[in-house]
Amino acid sequence: MPEGPIDLQVPDLATLHMRRSEKWSGHDPDVLESTVAEMDFPLAPDVTAALHAAVDRHDLGYTPPKAGPLAAAFAAFARRQLGWTVDQDQVTLVPDVMAGLIELCTALVAPGEQVAFCTPAYPPFFAELPQARVKLVSLALGPAGVIDLEKLEAGLAAGVRALVLTNPHNPTGRVASPAELEQTAELCASYDCWVFADEIHAPLVLAGATHTPWLEVSDAARERGIALTSASKAFNMAGLKAALMITASDRAREAVQRIPLLTDRVGILGVIAAEAAFTQGDRWLDAVRGQLTTNRALLGELLQAQLPKINWKPPDASYLAWLDCRALALGDDPAEAFLAWGRVALSRGLDYGPEGAGYVRLNFGTSPEHVADAVRRIARAVA
Repeated sequence: MPEGPIDLQVPDLATLHMRRSEKWSGHDPDVLESTVAEMDFPLAPDVTAALHAAVDRHDLGYTPPKAGPLAAAFAAFARRQLGWTVDQDQVTLVPDVMAGLIELCTALVAPGEQVAFCTPAYPPFFAELPQARVKLVSLALGPAGVIDLEKLEAGLAAGVRALVLTNPHNPTGRVASPAELEQTAELCASYDCWVFADEIHAPLVLAGATHTPWLEVSDAARERGIALTSASKAFNMAGLKAALMITASDRAREAVQRIPLLTDRVGILGVIAAEAAFTQGDRWLDAVRGQLTTNRALLGELLQAQLPKINWKPPDASYLAWLDCRALALGDDPAEAFLAWGRVALSRGLDYGPEGAGYVRLNFGTSPEHVADAVRRIARAVA
């Protein structure tokens, strides 16, 4: 991509509502959408160029079964951006992170056995993991969003066979500390429990935080750990189905080999776009993280000035703000009131588990103007 300023100009509300994605097709045109985890920024130019080139050469066939160039591109990206040494021979293509998690649970956890994750949690964990015929166990996060090791050990002692670990966490945006991850790895190892590390938000760690990849934590983490990631969140292309499953031990590699070949469900445009993103997207990604850091600060200032009863902790990563609205006395689902009276759509906290009662999730992956408008609309709803 040529040197020069990165264009992150976000369109106005009417133009955004012309998009066909889930985020912008769910409500009336006067509603400001701040729900689904999609950013509103223009795509990285190298990604759009790669997609146009693929269409121009009529390259829309089946995806090859090996990760190939995409694995090499991700390994180089992981080294530059995440401080992570990835063996590209231990990278496997899957359609998306959820599909990978479902297949891992199916292959490595017997029907009826327990799979745990920390709550509040990404809603598809509740809705889609049961496809693997496993029993779900919710482990409420401790104070300040830390992993509650006592609850984890109790769950392991009661038979949890796999832990789905989301780091950075969704919806809180917290990045787990190295010590916390090491303790989690040792605990899981002591009970011979698999850890499936969902690290899809890792490239979007913001100023002031550092992400530790699960497979860099310890030998215990590598032995029983499988990481999953994608370019979809960091580069805003969730509709192009391509994700990666990564291992760093013989045991984990053998486990992944039990999974049926999934590349027939991986989109070739997703592979092409992800390769371009991981190879040429660093400057764009730096600009996005800078804008998100600015938006995070702006959101905090606006909430303090206009909605001081809303409590929140600025996220370490990504563009999702987990807002505690219980002091507003709007009941368990304040998102309903904000939509009805403020015409702003936020993700309802109840969808993230019982710990989400009285919370909403706000997406600030947009322009400062839309961030300010979202806060104004929330304030209007409670005026």
